[in-house]
Amino acid sequence: MTLTSGEKQTQAGEMERWASLIRDGALVLTGLKQASLRGVLTALAGGGVVAQRTTKHSTIEQVQAAIGLNKPIKVEKTVTIDQPAEELYRYWHNFENLPTFMKHLKYVRVYNDRRSHWIANAPLGNSVEWDADILEDRENEFISWASVEGADVENSGFVRFKKAPGDRGTEVKVVLEYNPPGGTLAAIFAKLFGEEPEQQIGDELRRFKMLMEAGEIATTQGQPSGRK
Repeated sequence: MTLTSGEKQTQAGEMERWASLIRDGALVLTGLKQASLRGVLTALAGGGVVAQRTTKHSTIEQVQAAIGLNKPIKVEKTVTIDQPAEELYRYWHNFENLPTFMKHLKYVRVYNDRRSHWIANAPLGNSVEWDADILEDRENEFISWASVEGADVENSGFVRFKKAPGDRGTEVKVVLEYNPPGGTLAAIFAKLFGEEPEQQIGDELRRFKMLMEAGEIATTQGQPSGRK
């Protein structure tokens, strides 16, 4: 399918709005139903070899796919944490720390400064796995990533650390995009980990807040889970 010049202009406009919203800190997902988060993050990172490795689809193809049955699931959540951005960024940037507060993650192994391997829980005691590449990394401010070709679950996202108003610590914003695998409808895929992705990310950010402010996560059994 070939896009007309008008459709290409629309696509470019969508990407520009995404870029502006990501940088300015406004709501990212509102009103941007067709654009691909992966495409925008790749474009903002400047393209290049990493971007070519992360997906076999062009940005145009992703936008086309986004309006079909396999519409990506997009999630956005923000939490304010009473800690400096430097500390929060440092802990998050070591992806091997993420399972300490992300319950759906079993394991993350960092291969090098760009690539890591992820294993997550799936229904019936199964697991899903993928490799991911960092697309852009701005110290103490921003990390974006995307799964590479062959992932069980194609996904992309970013985390942004921004000083909160009134000297109240740091606003941590997470935006994620999941693509349903194998033609599965988004409504079914949303139940993959036993809860809606939006609820899941919200719960994980609340655990991250507890961990970074108190040094431990109070579990439902009343036993704390501390930092590594």
